[in-house]
Amino acid sequence: MTFATASRSKMQSIKSALAVMAGLAFAVPAWAGDLGFAIVPTQIIYPGEEIDASKIQSVPVTNPKLMGGYAKAMDEVRGMVTTRTLLPGRTIMVSSLRQPYTLKRGDKIVLVYDQGGLRITAAGTPLADAITGEFIKVRNTDTGVIISGTVMQDGTVLVEQK
Repeated sequence: MTFATASRSKMQSIKSALAVMAGLAFAVPAWAGDLGFAIVPTQIIYPGEEIDASKIQSVPVTNPKLMGGYAKAMDEVRGMVTTRTLLPGRTIMVSSLRQPYTLKRGDKIVLVYDQGGLRITAAGTPLADAITGEFIKVRNTDTGVIISGTVMQDGTVLVEQK
């Protein structure tokens, strides 16, 4: 092998190595697209605040060791209320969210007793904050009697028979 042939062979090896390295520099790791998305706040959200679309964004997950339990879709958090402070750029744990209260303690509400063909309504006030479907105690404002019932979507309380 002559000197010129050896030089050409080394040059081709160097060119091949450079081409491979250039390809690696622009390659996207296989796991980058497989991790999905996470919902993160764009600003600080304090406990008790309702989350709306202007306060959150969807970002690709890049850490393969990220623990589960975080919100992955906007619908999981939009309209929910946070129970702890959420920081910008940090994942939102689904366990730190709750439904907004349907009734708040002290609100003026309608109590409904509905049995068969008999329907009785009365004024009342809830003794605690509650969400739809929750069983709570309420005070009948006319009689002062404390009764229990289920919170309905329309904000009324369906009174249970003892």
